[in-house]
Amino acid sequence: MATERVERESAILARLAREGSLSVASLSRELGVSEVTVRTDLRNLEDRGLLARTHGGAEATGYRNVLERQLQHSGEKERIGAAAAELVQDDDLVMIEAGTTCAEIVAHLGGRRGVRILTNSTLVVRHARLHPGLTVVLTGGTFHRTSESLVGPVALRAIEDFNVRLAFFGTDGFTAGRGLTTAFSEGAEVIQAMRARAAESWLVADSSKYGKAGFVRVMDLADLTGVITDAGLDDTARTDLMNSGVSARFV
Repeated sequence: MATERVERESAILARLAREGSLSVASLSRELGVSEVTVRTDLRNLEDRGLLARTHGGAEATGYRNVLERQLQHSGEKERIGAAAAELVQDDDLVMIEAGTTCAEIVAHLGGRRGVRILTNSTLVVRHARLHPGLTVVLTGGTFHRTSESLVGPVALRAIEDFNVRLAFFGTDGFTAGRGLTTAFSEGAEVIQAMRARAAESWLVADSSKYGKAGFVRVMDLADLTGVITDAGLDDTARTDLMNSGVSARFV
């Protein structure tokens, strides 16, 4: 069944992120399926650029970096994604920026109908393809492998053609004083463009990002509608965040 295949693929990618390489034989034993089935799964994953097959197994590609980030603070990211998804209504118009936490939002939209999503994230597409009630529009642009995102002038022009009710962003770091920051300027440009076309803008980021500062400043926290993070922030950080002028939700 399709659900079983997706679960196997997720297990394969999770193990690949941890170990870097794996064998068909060990996967067959672990997943309880034939080696023929494992080879078919690996071929499908390779066709999507998620791994590279080797003689007797597979190894990680550049996508491993993203897989590792998905496994870090996975419980917190899932709760944040679920909380953000609660803001989305049927027939809503949404922009979702790249990032592993942002992609978790889409994983929790299975019950929605008529939702249209504009995104520059290939991770979002991976989740959205499982939910027929979602319509996804990709921005186009230059593929940034590390973040699994589309950036550059083409992406920015596409964003300018749309208006939405909600926009969700990720981040490499955020603080009350320095605001929202990220690692590369093209990512900052996408976030700024999405905010300009959205009635509400929400940062979704786990608490490990608080206190860190990325290379590029994006915007002040007060420029956002709100921040959704987990309960791992200490009391001082919570107070600073709430005093920054932004709505803060801790899940």
